Amino acid sequence: MFKRSYFKLFIPAVMAVMMTACASSPSTTSTSSTAPQDKSVTLLFNVQSPSIDPHTDINYTAIRAGVNETLIKVNKDLKLEAWLAEKWDSKDGRHWTFSIRPGVKFHSGKAVDAAAVKASLERALKLNPSVKNALHIRDIHAEGQTLSITTDKPFPEFVSELVHPNTAIMDTTATGDFPSGTGPFQVASFRAGSELNLERNEHYWNGEVKLKHAKFMFNEDANARQLAFQAKTADIVYRPPIESLELWKADSTVKVDSLPSLRTHQLIYNMNNHDLKKTAVRKAFDHLINRDEIASGIMSGQGTPAQGPFLPDFPFSPEYITKKFDLNAAREGFKEAGYTVQNGKITNTDGSSLHLTLLTYQSRAELPLISQLIQANAKELGITIDIRQVDNIDEYLAAHQDWDLATYSNITAPRGDASYFLNAAYMPEGALNYGRVHIPELERMITQLNTTVNEEQRNKLALKAVTLIDQENLQSFLVHPNNVVAYRNYVHNWVTSQSEYYLLTQDLDVN
Repeated sequence: MFKRSYFKLFIPAVMAVMMTACASSPSTTSTSSTAPQDKSVTLLFNVQSPSIDPHTDINYTAIRAGVNETLIKVNKDLKLEAWLAEKWDSKDGRHWTFSIRPGVKFHSGKAVDAAAVKASLERALKLNPSVKNALHIRDIHAEGQTLSITTDKPFPEFVSELVHPNTAIMDTTATGDFPSGTGPFQVASFRAGSELNLERNEHYWNGEVKLKHAKFMFNEDANARQLAFQAKTADIVYRPPIESLELWKADSTVKVDSLPSLRTHQLIYNMNNHDLKKTAVRKAFDHLINRDEIASGIMSGQGTPAQGPFLPDFPFSPEYITKKFDLNAAREGFKEAGYTVQNGKITNTDGSSLHLTLLTYQSRAELPLISQLIQANAKELGITIDIRQVDNIDEYLAAHQDWDLATYSNITAPRGDASYFLNAAYMPEGALNYGRVHIPELERMITQLNTTVNEEQRNKLALKAVTLIDQENLQSFLVHPNNVVAYRNYVHNWVTSQSEYYLLTQDLDVN
């Protein structure tokens, strides 16, 4: 059994902006198109991964690198697609039957049947509390290629939860340090936080895999990724520095995709903080956020100001009153919350000033800059913010309470439905409820949403929940960033996925 590590729980019209940058020849030993050739590609990713365990890896590396696959996948239109399960059915939203695709083998050579899938899901449930909380599985039964699952309550969206990368299917009986999956690539070597080397799965169930080798490298420093791309040590770079995009326009040998994503950058408030647990204080603090400056300045136009957790064209996004940067409104808000305002500065009733700690991280280069902007605006009101940068934001937020604010980023609607984010961010056991939010009325709404089948009714319930989140200002939602990827023009069939789940695929090719 290979070793356990860590965990984390993370796609509307595509508007691709094709731009261009330094050439190199692709890594290939042949140019024939009649058969798979000895071709390779190197992808440089923006988040370090300490693990490739598909059930606990916080970065979904095994799925992104094409090592493991899930029962269900999501396509570019946010629709569910068969993957290792070729079909599924439920009459009541609680009792589910899945037909496991026949003829599929793990990298170990073992056949994928219902029993193997059962063992894999049970491992994920055991090792990953967030998977257990998300799936609500009461029991699993396997017979041949038929998998039967009963949830502990009616759960109409259960099947969409099986899209999540931490439910990926692996051979639990395989020995060694690397996961045995079913994907187009299998692991050759792995250095935690540095690189993952991959080889073609010569017996891939879904047909030809075009690349013989692939390398998945990690570097959280945006400038380092930029330099590596310029030095031609990477063929694809995920999230290059935004300020470099103009450089790439000048060269026809590089393409850049910039797509509206379902990701939202946000400011998390720690509800255990005496000041921030007050709704009025959070509302006042929100006035210190200059969303236009974030989107147009820090993001160089590669994003749009966020009024809430979801893009505005979703049916569960309310008609927001536009949130504006306004220092005077912030002062008035603090004053209404019971603080003293003197010479434009905010103090407590005992005369002390507010002193807060804000966490951020560098794998998204804009987040430290956003933190500094918030820090500068707060200083105008006499509020001191200490910025601390941490290596693994999810692990830190989950394990520590010595912080007050945190910049954070996640995909809020990876399957086009509000329930994922609402459950993860606002339910007591939610994997993303780092701020310790506990609003009984909101929890009741989400619980009702979880058991509602009708899509129109689901959207109405989600809309009510999102409206309450806005009224309470439970987080400050900052910007919806574009998903930006640069790659050499000899790379073919690269798809910049809005889900950000599927990166190295069987169709990826070079010439």
